[in-house]
Amino acid sequence: MKLTTKGRYAVTAMLDLAVHAEEKPVTLQDISTRQSISLSYLEQLFAKLKRANLVKSARGPGGGYQLKRPTGEIAIAMVIDAVNENTDVTACGKKADCNDGKTCIAHDLWCELSDQIHSFLSGVTLQSVIEKNQPKSETVKIASSKPEVIRTSSATHNTFVLTNIS
Repeated sequence: MKLTTKGRYAVTAMLDLAVHAEEKPVTLQDISTRQSISLSYLEQLFAKLKRANLVKSARGPGGGYQLKRPTGEIAIAMVIDAVNENTDVTACGKKADCNDGKTCIAHDLWCELSDQIHSFLSGVTLQSVIEKNQPKSETVKIASSKPEVIRTSSATHNTFVLTNIS
């Protein structure tokens, strides 16, 4: 099985959107520039992603796209499925006719592998991919006469701690 450009670009664009669309919609032109993906190709992909209810669009000035669900609820498999990509590794497309119209001896093996790949991608979310690419540890202290805020980011979580400065 080889994931085609369509699947790879859809995942890359969705990750870009997840990182940049927290405050305002992101234009496809911005994604295109950052990720070196053709704008017309992104338009085709986002039409499918919108039909799959993974993204929403806003028109007019300041318009663009945002995720329709939290990043932790969008699995990579959902993105791949939305753009009609598949994770099938069988030569017959799971039709069981790969050996002169009959099931080949390895058919069940390849079907199980296909299912395992899809299952794996169903367990990986946009959030988990983003977290793996964040710096391992980052601490920010905001000093004032008010409580001190310490933010620690790691590959698995963000923690905000409030303490009083004495």
